[in-house]
Amino acid sequence: MSSLAQEESRSISENCTWGQRKRFADGKVTVSFTRFLGYDRGPNGELVVNKEQAETVKLIYKLFLEGQTYHGIAKTLTEKGIKSPAGKDEWSQNSVKSILSNEKYKGDALLQKSYTVDYLTKKTKINEGEIPQYYVEGDHEAIISPEIFDAVQREIEKRGTGKKYHSGVHPFSSKIKCGEYGSWYGSKVWHSTSKYRRVIWQCNHKYDGKQHCSTTHLTDEEIKAAFLSAANKLLADKSTVLQNGKEMSRLLFDTTTLENEHDDLLQEIQVIADMIQKCIYENAHVAQDQESYQKKYDSLTERYETKKKRLQEVTDKISQLQSQKGNAKDFLKAFEKTPDALTEFSLDAFTALVDYITVYDKDDIRVTFRNGQEIKA
Repeated sequence: MSSLAQEESRSISENCTWGQRKRFADGKVTVSFTRFLGYDRGPNGELVVNKEQAETVKLIYKLFLEGQTYHGIAKTLTEKGIKSPAGKDEWSQNSVKSILSNEKYKGDALLQKSYTVDYLTKKTKINEGEIPQYYVEGDHEAIISPEIFDAVQREIEKRGTGKKYHSGVHPFSSKIKCGEYGSWYGSKVWHSTSKYRRVIWQCNHKYDGKQHCSTTHLTDEEIKAAFLSAANKLLADKSTVLQNGKEMSRLLFDTTTLENEHDDLLQEIQVIADMIQKCIYENAHVAQDQESYQKKYDSLTERYETKKKRLQEVTDKISQLQSQKGNAKDFLKAFEKTPDALTEFSLDAFTALVDYITVYDKDDIRVTFRNGQEIKA
């Protein structure tokens, strides 16, 4: 009786799974949630925007693009008394990170992010390619525009770890680069307990190792002055920069050739995979010289690995170009809205226009804008 019950449970589970995946394949979205910040459940189970909560989501995206970290945003939301998605008073970094990477906020839905491994224990696992995923565009009303969402994903990718870790604690964090070591500048407090207290910026690895970094430190005012100097040089030729930027974007970031190669490689890999399977099948059913078989098998697998490696290179290159194209587009949009001359420092303009600043010396500070153009301040 126990065996019959278990078999019945398996059969029901398989039928439910098949039905769910059939709905996914047909583009019918079912989102199971108890609390989903920014959305309520509609009468038919659809996602309906919660206007009040949507403002919190927009604030999170805005703060992140302004340079704040997950921790900084969580702290800000907690201090403002805004409830977390779980209804708690205190926000966590993971909650912020999850909101910033959830495609549902731009109106789309990625289905089967996870799946049930065992129908008895109901244990789930993150889907890493074991089963198909389905992406549905324009499924429901968006809270975040696709342009802002994509800009945030590029920023998430940009913020890394190690020596060049993008901290984002301050608007200047991970924006000032050491020209000698290539690592970021960080803020340091001098004379913290005296009336001479001041904050300066210097290379985070200035005193690492036996040989110290020779690049100079900077104050907030010097950084702002450098930005204004370089930005006004760029703005002096605003119309040309905009025109050239639009033309160059079409030429530099065209992925047509790479996409065609990508499709060809996919077909070649499939053909080679089929040949490998055929080779194995024949060897299992027909008597063959094993030395010849091994040579043929090794040759095919080598071809397969070579094509697979090239496919990954092409895929990465397409992704890189698309990211660069997005950055260039964001820059041109912001640059067009910027006044023809800046008379005082603007945090919005700095965040939107500057990729990073490289410091070689007090008299050699270079600003690299998000369109890739470098100007000496």
